Amino acid sequence: MILGVTYHVSSNPTCSISKHLNDRERSPPWTVVSNLNRFSDHKTPKSTVLSPEPRKPCEYYDLHKELVPYQEAWSWQKSIVKEKKALIEKNTDCPDTLIVLQHQPVYTMGTGSSEEFLNFDMKNAPYDVYRTERGGEVTYHGPGQLVMYPVINLRNHKMDLHWYLRALEEVVIRVLSKTFSIKASRLEGFTGVWLGNQKLAAIGIRVTKWITYHGLALNVSTELTPFNWIVPCGIRERTVGSIKGLVGECQSTGRGKTNIHDRSDSQLIDIAHKSLINEFSEVFQLDLHHKVSSFCPFREGKPVNSPAEKVI
Repeated sequence: MILGVTYHVSSNPTCSISKHLNDRERSPPWTVVSNLNRFSDHKTPKSTVLSPEPRKPCEYYDLHKELVPYQEAWSWQKSIVKEKKALIEKNTDCPDTLIVLQHQPVYTMGTGSSEEFLNFDMKNAPYDVYRTERGGEVTYHGPGQLVMYPVINLRNHKMDLHWYLRALEEVVIRVLSKTFSIKASRLEGFTGVWLGNQKLAAIGIRVTKWITYHGLALNVSTELTPFNWIVPCGIRERTVGSIKGLVGECQSTGRGKTNIHDRSDSQLIDIAHKSLINEFSEVFQLDLHHKVSSFCPFREGKPVNSPAEKVI
């Protein structure tokens, strides 16, 4: 889920902003009127969250306790995007959708990802490797990592990709600060959420006709060893961290919230999930309507269309 934004305003195939922004965010080729690149570490300026209005509905699929195959979740997103495009073409209301889940262990690469950031032989990869249509470099998804896929119609919010990226970061920053007493922040020149040299959350999106998909991945109790077999996000000089690891450090030093220290991995996932949903709802001013996840295509045994390209 490394940042790879694709900007699309016509019916033609999506075109890229500076090809791919990768994890180092570059200046877009148009004027960004918002001031969202100047967020403070933990306080959200008034421009971050939209003015108080009646909250718009958002369909919400909660699979945060499940390990969903990457290819099937990816295809599910694509089908939702297709449905939303059809609604827009008919000038019909197009509500937002949110999916939260965990993935089975997998590496994903963007369209232009380089194999130089893989520390293994492609013929003997530790896990499946998929190259998707997103931009950016390689990353890892696996158990203990909460993945949030917002399929958002930015016409309902703000048609500004930098605003959207900063808003996703804000969701995670609030979760870490309010729930875990982890004072994470943005890092100038990069996308995602950081504590010092450690990246706690990766963000990667694609946007077509102002509809977003892909999203963010937050390391809660993730086993970090698989990150050693890649160069996460193509950034060699920085590391990856998790909430569990940081909470453990706080416990050894007597800092942090004492009621969090002794929680199991599953409890940490539940706590982080609840906080993520609350903060997402607040930042985007959405009213989440829980949908029964048994309707998910992969649960019904439906064929998966337009699969991601499996490298191996």
